[in-house]
Amino acid sequence: MDLHELTALEQHRLLQRGEVSPVELAGHYLERAERLDPEIAAFATLTPERALERAEFVAAHVPKVAPLWGMPLADKDLHPRAGVATAFGSRAFEGFVPDASDDLVQAVDAAGAVSLGKTATPEFGLPSYTEALVGRPTRNPWDPTLGAGGSSGGAAAAVASGMLPFAPGSDGGGSIRIPAAVCGLVGIKPSRGRVPSGSGLGGLAGLGVAGAIGRTVADAALLLDGMIAPTGYPAAHPFAVRAPGDDGPYLGEAIRGEGRFQVGVLTETPWDEGYEITIAPEARSALDRAIEVLDAGRHGVEQVPSAPEPGYPAAFRTIWQAGAATIPVDDELLGRLEPLTQWLLERGRALPARQLAEALSWLSEFERRTIARFASYDAVISPALALTPPAVGWYDGDDGERNFAQQVQVTPYTSFVNVAGLPAITVPIEYTPAGVPMGVQLIGRPGGVATLFSLAVQLEPRLRRPPRHPPVW
Repeated sequence: MDLHELTALEQHRLLQRGEVSPVELAGHYLERAERLDPEIAAFATLTPERALERAEFVAAHVPKVAPLWGMPLADKDLHPRAGVATAFGSRAFEGFVPDASDDLVQAVDAAGAVSLGKTATPEFGLPSYTEALVGRPTRNPWDPTLGAGGSSGGAAAAVASGMLPFAPGSDGGGSIRIPAAVCGLVGIKPSRGRVPSGSGLGGLAGLGVAGAIGRTVADAALLLDGMIAPTGYPAAHPFAVRAPGDDGPYLGEAIRGEGRFQVGVLTETPWDEGYEITIAPEARSALDRAIEVLDAGRHGVEQVPSAPEPGYPAAFRTIWQAGAATIPVDDELLGRLEPLTQWLLERGRALPARQLAEALSWLSEFERRTIARFASYDAVISPALALTPPAVGWYDGDDGERNFAQQVQVTPYTSFVNVAGLPAITVPIEYTPAGVPMGVQLIGRPGGVATLFSLAVQLEPRLRRPPRHPPVW
């Protein structure tokens, strides 16, 4: 059996037992990436020489107790690595080579991982699809005519096609969960404040956090544990505030899958008052199948009562535009930005301070209401996507307003989880008749990552079918 056929956890065990070396494992994945990526475009940059040098260094100088010792992964192109071209998915930063690595890159290095390069992302991570004009569109390994989601689309496509065993990502409105769902993977967005190197606490409205993408629940937990405590527990938190509960490790929950839980079913979205949201039959089918499995597992399942939020669309749009206003691009470089980014940036820089303050206050109260609304449930289940994965080129490339509406209609279940700071995990459930994966999202209580892993891994064996891989595999 080839190495990429094994789960990340199985590969990690081979490394620990000395049955494969970090150099051998890195070389295996580099060969696959060089051969398969011309079709998928999961990578913004491959760095084979640096990767093999790093693998040799890890083998010789990094203790095996490092939680991700010798494991290959890649940095999302939003996260600078010193000496490696980092474009942030934008033509405005083509050729930029940073002098320093950001916190998340330093964390995976400290955990003993081996980076093979940079995974593709849309411009500054703003859209929920990965078709940046600085490179080629990232394609879905299950059907290359479809997109891979975003903004961690390159990471998800690389894992789904067996070019990486797992991959870190970042999630400010669904950017881990959306591509994971599109590519038939597990994607975990932890609570705000849980991952020290990507806590969300320093960002506007606390939206963006770091998380993990894997082929199995245990693989995602293995990577997340290494990101939380790269040098061992207790984790080193840089802020006085952090998520409730403990920091893990979570791998045990992701393997054992113990417990019976009360689960709420959510089908409405906070976008319903501002946009026409339709749940595709394929999305509803995946949700119904997951509910059947939870019922059979003797979990309590009930519908979450309706609670319309008519103020949400305007408040979230304000924050998304305000976030784009901080993009470090001015003067002649503005013309290098894509139309959606220009629209968001221009709207954001024109926002009155009062409107921004009011939106932040409204979203803070929304967080409190959402946590209270979900308080009687150990987890809440929803569709991962409302629609099936769109084709490459489906999103409007010129009209920012229409583009934003299209993204909302495909992914209305993700952004509010970031606003509320809650943990969430997407789990693949079934395939459409055309062979495209569809999944569900599980949302936890504040700090409730362990429960999500326990529930998610209970879904896995009950849905297990003969091994199925995308055609590119």
